[in-house]
Amino acid sequence: RSLRVLDGTVALFCAVSGVEPQSETVWRQADRYKVPRIAFVNKMDRSGADFFHVLNDIKEKLGARAVPLQVPIGAEETFKGIVDLISNEARIWNEDDQGMTYQIIPIPEDMISLVADYRMQLLEAAAEYDDGLMEKFFENPDSISEDEIRCAIRKATVNMSMTPVMCGSAFKNKGVQAMLDSVCAFLPS
Repeated sequence: RSLRVLDGTVALFCAVSGVEPQSETVWRQADRYKVPRIAFVNKMDRSGADFFHVLNDIKEKLGARAVPLQVPIGAEETFKGIVDLISNEARIWNEDDQGMTYQIIPIPEDMISLVADYRMQLLEAAAEYDDGLMEKFFENPDSISEDEIRCAIRKATVNMSMTPVMCGSAFKNKGVQAMLDSVCAFLPS
C-alpha cells in the first residue's frame, strides 16, 4: 500500500545475495505505481560481497537501466571506500569515528582503467537524457560538469529511465551519507 503514496524509494540489495525474490516483487510493484528509485548495494564488507555481480543481477533480473554512481574500493574485509564517478574522486572512510568522516585520496592505481570505463558509461547514460550534454559528450566528455551530470541523472531517475546504483555498508556507516545525499539530489522532492 505504501508504494501508492511514495514519491521515491531506495531499493536495498545485499552485496552477497543480489536480487532476491522479495526484491523482485517489490521492484515490480514500484514499476506498477511508477515510483522512481535509487539502488543501494549494502553489506559490501561481508564475505562473498560482489558489487558488479549485483549490478548485473539488477540489469538482468529486474530489467532496470542500472547505472553505477560509485565503484567500491575493495570488497569483503578489504572494503574501505568508494570512487565517486560523478566527482571522479576516491573516498576512504575513517574507522576511528565509525564511518562518520572520510578522506579524499587519489584513485588507486589498479582501479584507474576500471573507473574510467564506468565513468564513461555514466557520462554516456547522462548524455542520453540531455541534448546539450550529448553534444558535449561527443566533443569532449571531460567538459561535462558535475552539476550537469547530476541534473541529467535526476531527470532520468524521476522519469524512471535510469536507476542510479550506489554501495556501502550500513552497519559500519560506510556510504550511508552519500546515499542520503543522492536521495535529495535525484529523487522527487
